[in-house]
Amino acid sequence: MVEKNKIFTIVIGDGGYTVERPFTMLRFAYTALLEGHKINMFLVEDGIFVGKKNQDPMAYDNIGKWMTDVISEGAKVKACGACMKARGISEDELMDGIEKTTMNGFVEMCEEADNVLFS
Repeated sequence: MVEKNKIFTIVIGDGGYTVERPFTMLRFAYTALLEGHKINMFLVEDGIFVGKKNQDPMAYDNIGKWMTDVISEGAKVKACGACMKARGISEDELMDGIEKTTMNGFVEMCEEADNVLFS
């Protein structure tokens, strides 16, 4: 018996270059998308920096490239508007394909999900 494809909502709350969890979650998301699953991703707290344009790290794997790949494979990515405002990040600083939202948008993602993963 083949299981149906799942819907995963992934929450990233850490900055991309402070801990390894965002990198791990992006790798998970990319793998799940390639296997036919659906990914919703919510960037909250310092996790909003994972979706910032023009990342160019010298000593780390480029989180921005992974985010671009995840979006290009069909992930729906939203960023917390209150977290953006608190950190001085505007919508035009986010990568293409990332939408600003509220906690209501996050609730909708969780309601739709088969599994919610928080990093």
